[in-house]
Amino acid sequence: MTYDFDLVAIGSGPAGQRAAVQAAKLGKRAAILERRPGVGGVCLETGTIPSKTFREAVTSFAAAASVLADHGASRALPRPTAAQLLVRVGDVLRREADVVEQQLRRNGVDVLCGQASFVDAHTLRVESPEGRRDVSAACIVIATGTRPSPPPGPAPDGDVILTSDDIGTMTRLPRTLTVVGAGVIGIEYASMFAALGTEVTLIDRRDRPLEFLDHEIVDELMHQMRKRNVAFRCGEAVARVERVDGFVPRVAAELESGKRVVSDAVLFSVGRLGATSDLALERAGLAADDRGRLQVDANFRTAVSHIYAAGDVIGYPSLAATSSEQGRLAACHALGAHARPMAQHFPIGVYAIPEVGMVGAPEHELTRQKIPYEVGIARYREIARGQILGDESGYFKMCFHRHDRRLLGVHIVGTGATELLHIGQAVIGLGGGLDYFLETVFNYPTLAECYKVAALNAANKLDA
Repeated sequence: MTYDFDLVAIGSGPAGQRAAVQAAKLGKRAAILERRPGVGGVCLETGTIPSKTFREAVTSFAAAASVLADHGASRALPRPTAAQLLVRVGDVLRREADVVEQQLRRNGVDVLCGQASFVDAHTLRVESPEGRRDVSAACIVIATGTRPSPPPGPAPDGDVILTSDDIGTMTRLPRTLTVVGAGVIGIEYASMFAALGTEVTLIDRRDRPLEFLDHEIVDELMHQMRKRNVAFRCGEAVARVERVDGFVPRVAAELESGKRVVSDAVLFSVGRLGATSDLALERAGLAADDRGRLQVDANFRTAVSHIYAAGDVIGYPSLAATSSEQGRLAACHALGAHARPMAQHFPIGVYAIPEVGMVGAPEHELTRQKIPYEVGIARYREIARGQILGDESGYFKMCFHRHDRRLLGVHIVGTGATELLHIGQAVIGLGGGLDYFLETVFNYPTLAECYKVAALNAANKLDA
């Protein structure tokens, strides 16, 4: 059969972008279907880029306030408004959208805006205010991303009942905030608002947050967040929420234990659902699970041989960087191009304040697997660059195999953790270990010196 395109990606986030561009680079006709007026997907509109830009605005304010305090200023820096913090977000989003559009245009990828749904396994209907169009493709990559899980009780109103998608349109900063869900998104926003002086209560039904990270690193992160007036309520669940009317509207969260937490706003971050409900998957012979996610094989192929899925819509790890690579690999496999599988050790970054970075195995996982290891520790207060930056609480840890001295994992909490992590990622990927760090010269003064200090610490233990 003759199709309009060789490959169509549904969604223009990292996975859809990379899939379509990869197809174009292989000389194929490629298109992206995007329900929003502009490209970038959830990553650009309400997810990764807005949240990290918001974080940067928050840290800039916090740094300026700290400098004034250190120099004995008689007056504190005025608290910023929501509009002041979000103006930078809008600027960055516009520029990033331009970058994505130019990339797609350079590679000859067609972009069709409108809501896509399946007509059959090879045909998609695109509906927009301008009309309706049917598009056929030999291969399809579903990369629609996710949407927030709805809260119990009243729907989000963008004022006192929020989801992460509402942060970019806030009109006021709450003085008190309840965050429900201590996953990555909940932890990130809880720490950001706490850095602005907001009194934050963080509620999660699990006994500890971020269980996939190294436990010692999470403990240190929680310690630093508590110092900024974040109260953790682990092992608790929200039964319902209700607005509390008054001169200034507030919201009450009633917990299953009977406790009642009243605050200026509540932010729900209790997971996300795959954005597949509008796709009419059944017409293509597909079905999503109860979280809207699609199941795929090692090559990102669904139960229908020519339909693939990549990015957050397939679940863990739900990172922009891994989504991009998944989209590329899906396109390669769909079009018969050879590609190596994704590297096993990919970096994980949590953009809290302070940042957390991880690559490789956490210490508790090595213990569970009965792998003999030794730990090397460095603290930012021991590093000249840490002193210069004013970060005396940063904590850096490496795990090495006791027998062959291979690097097994790197775990960091502190300034620049998500950047610093990539040195360890490269060493793990190339099969390196302790001797590399002992013999390598790192620039001075830099945070990269943590690798040398931690390696020396591990070597002392191994040689004891």
